[in-house]
Amino acid sequence: MAQRGIQLDEEKLCCSICLDLLKDPVTIPCGHSYCMSCIKSCWDEEDQKKIHSCPQCRQTFTPRPVLVKNTMLAELVEELRKTGLQAAPPDRCYAGPGDVACDVCTGRKLKALKSCLVCPASYCEQHLQPHYESSTFERHKLVDPSKKLQENICSRHDEVMKVFCRTDQQCICLLCSMDEHKGHKKVSAAAERTGRQKELGVSRQQIQQRIQDREKDVKVLQAEAINGSADKAVEDSEKIFTELVRFIEKRSSDVKERIRSRQKEEASRAEELQEKLKREIAELRRKDAELEQLSHTEDHIHFLHSYPSLSRLNESTDSPGTDIRPLRYFEDVTAAVSEARDKLQGILTEEWPKISLTVTEVDVLLPQPEPKTRAEFLQYSHQITLDPNTAHTLLSLSDGNRKATRMREEQLYSSHPDRFINWYQVLSRESLTGRCYWEVERSGGGGSIAVAYKDISRTGNESGFGNNDKSWALDYSNNSYQFRHNNISTLIPGPQSSRVGVYLDHRAGILSFYSVSETMTLLHRVQTTFTQPLHPGFGLYYPFGSTAELCKIK
Repeated sequence: MAQRGIQLDEEKLCCSICLDLLKDPVTIPCGHSYCMSCIKSCWDEEDQKKIHSCPQCRQTFTPRPVLVKNTMLAELVEELRKTGLQAAPPDRCYAGPGDVACDVCTGRKLKALKSCLVCPASYCEQHLQPHYESSTFERHKLVDPSKKLQENICSRHDEVMKVFCRTDQQCICLLCSMDEHKGHKKVSAAAERTGRQKELGVSRQQIQQRIQDREKDVKVLQAEAINGSADKAVEDSEKIFTELVRFIEKRSSDVKERIRSRQKEEASRAEELQEKLKREIAELRRKDAELEQLSHTEDHIHFLHSYPSLSRLNESTDSPGTDIRPLRYFEDVTAAVSEARDKLQGILTEEWPKISLTVTEVDVLLPQPEPKTRAEFLQYSHQITLDPNTAHTLLSLSDGNRKATRMREEQLYSSHPDRFINWYQVLSRESLTGRCYWEVERSGGGGSIAVAYKDISRTGNESGFGNNDKSWALDYSNNSYQFRHNNISTLIPGPQSSRVGVYLDHRAGILSFYSVSETMTLLHRVQTTFTQPLHPGFGLYYPFGSTAELCKIK
């Protein structure tokens, strides 16, 4: 009966998670008790849900309860362990298919509580006691039950492997170290473990850092973030276009108001002038009637006496007619509004491809590697044209504004604020963002292949490509290259080629120049941060006749 009482008490003091006696017992708010490590592991898995529950009654707790050791239960469990140590264990303490069995037990084996790396063997709670009580085993290393103890035994000599051969990078026993590993560099397994443990720490740090980086990447790629960004872009775009529409409506209202105001003024003036002209007409008709009557008189003296006064026209009456011009009404206003409309449509038409391209090139994925082959580069090829409004007057543009030639005589370009004045340079009409690739065929002596912000200076020495922080230039001559940015030059070794490829990854801040022949050779790569769209450009400095052409890439 006492035995049954001990078994019954043991049942009540078992953890329902690990099915073993409670270890560091804790009681949660619903009244059920568990091993502290068991319920902690269970709740760690529920942390993401932010709701924690009892594995038995499923009662939920928010926030996560604080776990405190139940001292009374701990004492009861410890007393039970001491009292029931020699008692026959219940079925649940026997080793199952997935358990590590005690190597000492005969017949039906009990579950091992610990494994000894020195023996090497695994022991149940009863057979483990000598390791705790005898000084003979005080230096033995006890670990959690393991099925891999045989890995510690040398297959040739059936001895525990305690040595590590660094020459062959393998664990060996003492007999192996004196036999086939004689003369090799050897250390104790413990010493090797110490060194590898440090490496393990570094590896874990690297892995944990990579986990953090990947978790950040996961957050970046979350649909909510993409949707939120897209929704904000739609909202901001609608706001901007609404402001533009309101601006146009305001200007339309202003024009209408000005026309109506001017209409009243001009109509009033016209009415006054009309009345004045009518009075003059009436006066002239009266005078004409008198003259007609005078023309029929037969009295010569009366005719001669009256004609001078009747034939004289009043200058004040005659003067208004000289101020009247053919009326144009408000046709000029219509023409001016039409011109403004055409300019606005032209601007929107010119800017729309940039807006559309920007939307198309939105890329939420992680930075992609730079292309390696020319075929890969050509996937990002862009057709680019040169802007005549930026060309120096000693540069001639041809072939659909894709080719620039250094000239002796000035070209007949109209005056424009975007024109380069001091340097023989030209920029493209198109601005570039995203990933782009283009190729330039050059001939002649010295020049530069560059990219620049649109607001680069057009006058002075600082307007030269590479002489400022708004442009990046690959300068070339007959036998050398150099890269220039912010007035700093870097000499570049590399094969000379008449064709140069330029790769831009605007978002990643990468600008690369390649020598293009049968193969592509990297000349120079820039890693920076671009804050504005970039415009490709040429500089043709000498001699006359030098050319640079944006290639048509098929």
